[in-house]
Amino acid sequence: MALFDIEPILRSLQAVRQRWRDEQKRAIEPGGRDLPSRDALSEVIRALKGVLFPMRLGPTDLRQDSENFYVAHALDAALHALLAQAKLELLYVARRETADSEPAPHGDFFRGVDAHAIKAVQAFAQRLPQIRALLDTDVIAAYHGDPAAGSVDEVLLCYPGVLAMIHHRLAHELYRLGLPLLARIVAELAHAETGIDIHPGARIGAGFFIDHGTGVVVGETAIIGERVRLYQAVTLGAKRFPRNADGHLEKGLARHPIVEDDVVVYAGATILGRVTIGRGATIGGNVWITHDVAPGSHVTQASLRNESARSSEIAVGLTIGAHG
Repeated sequence: MALFDIEPILRSLQAVRQRWRDEQKRAIEPGGRDLPSRDALSEVIRALKGVLFPMRLGPTDLRQDSENFYVAHALDAALHALLAQAKLELLYVARRETADSEPAPHGDFFRGVDAHAIKAVQAFAQRLPQIRALLDTDVIAAYHGDPAAGSVDEVLLCYPGVLAMIHHRLAHELYRLGLPLLARIVAELAHAETGIDIHPGARIGAGFFIDHGTGVVVGETAIIGERVRLYQAVTLGAKRFPRNADGHLEKGLARHPIVEDDVVVYAGATILGRVTIGRGATIGGNVWITHDVAPGSHVTQASLRNESARSSEIAVGLTIGAHG
């Protein structure tokens, strides 16, 4: 007698899956799985880290005189693997868009998907030197921004903020090239490993440094300038979520902060909505901001309390004047 009675569990799982597929109007997948693989993308990103930083994040036995040989081989393999995942995403999107079409998609449809994927991955590959150059500025910013950093190599090998930015620079390019699902998976791989949650749509300038990092959240439509520094548990989030006539959340609206050049945001600060933090401003720890901050300002809990008190005094004065 079997130790586990598998058959009824199997039937129940099949019924749950079928109910979900019916609710989501999922068609049968005759060709097998039609979604990208998180594991496959993890391997692609691991290889691309080695391509970008071969002597630090590549194989442990790599010698500098064979660096180019390794990069060429690893890059070719990574791009082919990425292309396979890009085709899966684009095919998945195209099938959903044509689910009710007649006649069913044919050869030209699939060739169009392949051509789109190839073009996107070719463009991604061409951007890799610029991505490496941007990451160099992030590494330098981390080294100069942390007195505990012993070397740029230590920063690259150890700092979670740098790891998150390697993922983000790659993910943002995929997002920009019309592969948002691949981009989101790449971003979430870093989120799981570092506790830093950066949406791949966020636009981040050169020389960006996240110190410590755990709990940092940067939303999809955030725009961050150059030489910006964030500390742990900072949120650049949305203040409200408008709904359409059907009651569903509206997608794609600009709803996250704009942080200009040379801004520092200390631990635990929360900045919500499409507000602008002006160039050179310093935002103190644990403050809550839902309004614009002027360039060069220093915002602390004490300054916000004083501002609130002044606003209350003005309101009381207006009330007395109205009844005087």
